[in-house]
Amino acid sequence: MLPKSVKTAPDRSLIRFFTVVLPQVSRELSRWQQHAIHAEWPLSQQAWAGISRRRFRIQKGCFYALYNFNPHYEKKLVALLVALQTIGGYLGNLCECGGAYSEAAFRYLYLAIPAALTRGPMREQDYYRFYPAKCDGGYLKALVRECRTCVAALPGYPEVEREILKFVSLYSDLQIYSRLHPGARSSRLKRWFREKAAPVTPSLHWWEYAAACASPLALFALFGLATSPQSGGQERRELVKAYFPWVCGLHILLENWVELEADIRGDAFNFVACYRSPAMVGERLSLFLRKALQKISTLPHASFHRSVVQGLLALYLSDFRAERRDYQKIASELLWDGGRGAQYSYRLCRWLRRLGVLD
Repeated sequence: MLPKSVKTAPDRSLIRFFTVVLPQVSRELSRWQQHAIHAEWPLSQQAWAGISRRRFRIQKGCFYALYNFNPHYEKKLVALLVALQTIGGYLGNLCECGGAYSEAAFRYLYLAIPAALTRGPMREQDYYRFYPAKCDGGYLKALVRECRTCVAALPGYPEVEREILKFVSLYSDLQIYSRLHPGARSSRLKRWFREKAAPVTPSLHWWEYAAACASPLALFALFGLATSPQSGGQERRELVKAYFPWVCGLHILLENWVELEADIRGDAFNFVACYRSPAMVGERLSLFLRKALQKISTLPHASFHRSVVQGLLALYLSDFRAERRDYQKIASELLWDGGRGAQYSYRLCRWLRRLGVLD
C-alpha cells in the first residue's frame, strides 16, 4: 500500500511499465546472461558485469517502449532497447576494464552499434580486431543481429534511420574519447567539440555538448516514432531539437552530479567536475531543465515526454547521494521547477528506494 505522501491517481503508463514492461525486460536480460556463458574469460565476466551493474539503467531506459504509435510493437521495442543497452554496457566495460587506452581498439568495438541499427545486408566486422581478448562465443554479434531484426520490423524506421545513425556517431565518439588515458581525455574532447559543434552550439560549454552526446534518450524517442509508418519530418525535427541537447544533456548532467564524488575517487571522467563552482552547476542544471520542459511542451504526446523529464529528476534526486546538505538547495529548486509530476514521482521513488525496489 502506498503511503499517504505518494497517494494519488495512478499513472496508467507507470502501472503498465511495472506490470508488463519490466517482467519482459527481466526475461530478456536472463536470456542474454545465458548467452554470455559461452564467452571465454574475461569477456564472459565483462558481459555478465555489463548486465548486472547496469540492470537498473537498462530497466529505466525501457520506459520508452511505452512511447509507441501501435501497441503491437511494444514487445519489439523492449527487445530492441534491452539488446542495444546491453551492447552499450558491455562495450563500456571492455573499454574501462581492458587495461589499455587504445583508441583504435575502442573504435573497432564501437562499430557494433551502427551495425546494430543499420538496415540492409550485414557487413562482417571483427569488432575485437585490436582488443586483447577475442573469443566471446558469438555474444556481441548475436546482440547486433537482435537489434537489426527489431529495427527491420518497425514500419517507420527508414524515416528515422539517418537521424539515428547521426546520434550513434556522436555517442560512439563520446564513449571512446571519454575512456582514453586520463591525461588525454579533456584535450581530445575539446578538439572534438571544436570540430563538431562549436559553430552551431555557441551557448553550450564543451562538456555540456559532450554530456548530451552521451545520452541515448534521443535514440529511444526516435525508435518510438518508428512504430508509425506516417511519422512526419516536422515531428521528427521538433523531437530532435527538444531532446538534443536539452533532455539528453539534463539526463547525463544529473547522473554525473549524483556520481561526482565517486567518479573523482575513481579517476573517472565526470562532466559536472568541469564547472567552476556549485552555483554554476545549479544555474546550468536549471537552464537545461527549463529548456527541456519548454521544448517538449509543443511536441505531440507532450505528456509522455514531460513524464520522462520529471522521471529523470525523481530518479536522480531521490538517490541517497543527492541528499548531501550542499546538494539540497539545488535539488529543491529543480523539483519545484519540474512541477507537481516531478514532486509526486520523487516521493514515489524515495518510497521505492526504502523498499529496495530501486537501487
